[in-house]
Amino acid sequence: MEKEFADILDRLPYGPAFRFVDGLTRLTSEAVEGFYTFQAESDFYKGHFKDVPVTPGVLLTECCAQIGLVCLGIYLSRTMEEGAPEGGAVALTESQMEFLKPVYPGERVQVRGEKVYFRFNKLKAKVRLYNANGELACRGQIAGIFKSAGK
Repeated sequence: MEKEFADILDRLPYGPAFRFVDGLTRLTSEAVEGFYTFQAESDFYKGHFKDVPVTPGVLLTECCAQIGLVCLGIYLSRTMEEGAPEGGAVALTESQMEFLKPVYPGERVQVRGEKVYFRFNKLKAKVRLYNANGELACRGQIAGIFKSAGK
């Protein structure tokens, strides 16, 4: 399974500066779990509540999307031959998030994504992000469309 996790991570369409996935711990046709550590020295903390920095909600959403939607979508695309296993793109089409607790600089978060549906190259997933204390920090639903290279 480690080789499959590494293969999924290699296919992510993000460079190091905008990749919010450190690793995966579970991946099935119905669900995904992964983790990421928000580095304390990241530039966005310098201006986001400068006296008490917290991780911006848009980046928590992005972390949820990369793990709970894109990693799961790449896996489903490969196993179901319905999307773009290599060289394709994903476009976020919908997100609805609820923020419950702050995530501070240096925290390692855990994301769990659960497939709602995957058809016609569109994936909709329920996502939950837990902070370093294991508390639910945000949750919601995210959807995206996967496009093959050359289509």
